[in-house]
Amino acid sequence: MNSTPSIAFIGAGNMAGSIIGGLVANGRPTTSIVASDPNIEGLTALADSHGIHTTTDNAEAVKQANIIVLAIKPQIMQLACESIVDHLAAETLVISIAAGITCSSLKQWLNKKQAVVRCMPNTPALVSAGASALFANKRVSDEQRKQAEEILAAVGTVNWVDNEKDIDAVTAVSGSGPAYFFLMIEAMIDAGIKQGLTRETATTLASQTAYGAAKLALCSDVDVGELRRRVTSPNGTTAEAIASFEQSDFRGIVGKAMKACANRSRALAEELG
Repeated sequence: MNSTPSIAFIGAGNMAGSIIGGLVANGRPTTSIVASDPNIEGLTALADSHGIHTTTDNAEAVKQANIIVLAIKPQIMQLACESIVDHLAAETLVISIAAGITCSSLKQWLNKKQAVVRCMPNTPALVSAGASALFANKRVSDEQRKQAEEILAAVGTVNWVDNEKDIDAVTAVSGSGPAYFFLMIEAMIDAGIKQGLTRETATTLASQTAYGAAKLALCSDVDVGELRRRVTSPNGTTAEAIASFEQSDFRGIVGKAMKACANRSRALAEELG
């Protein structure tokens, strides 16, 4: 296998564009990347931004590729797979970043001996701050695992899971997780405005606080529970806020929401597969 394998992206939307941008920024040759999409405008933007080859023909895109990244909506995954299956070698690595599409479904629509990595990224990948979890089927070699990891690491952190069913939990934690934090930031902005702050000031303070807290959690050598305790002085202002959260069963609310998310992920797998 080549030291710099050729990668074909089926789909050229925001997530594909962010991954391609990360790969190019990390030094991957633009000649080793091709993207296919029916949207000419999107392809033109990618070609102009990164200098990669583009096409509207999925079959043409995959012919010389060692790695295929399926970056399309789950609802059109089967159609896309059927458009490339006759031009796909059994040893080609297929990486899917579509929610709810299982490895079993992908193997059914592609070569049944296909090496498949299923990935759940999240939208902060658009600013190179993503969190992705990957699952590899038994056909994926050690070298292919490394290749998949390098591709997703171009836009953030990467974690492997040993069981495909864990992807549903990953969806609940990180896949859908950014929306939870956006909701929290929205609520903090609204509360700040009600207490007299301008929208601009409340937005800046709430957003920067979320960013700073996350960065501190990632950089600290203690767990988040201890970080929370360190900022919560007894009988202080933070203690009052935390007590109000706990009295409203904040943890239960979060747990219930994440369970609903994971259940929906499982249901989508059944519906779309």
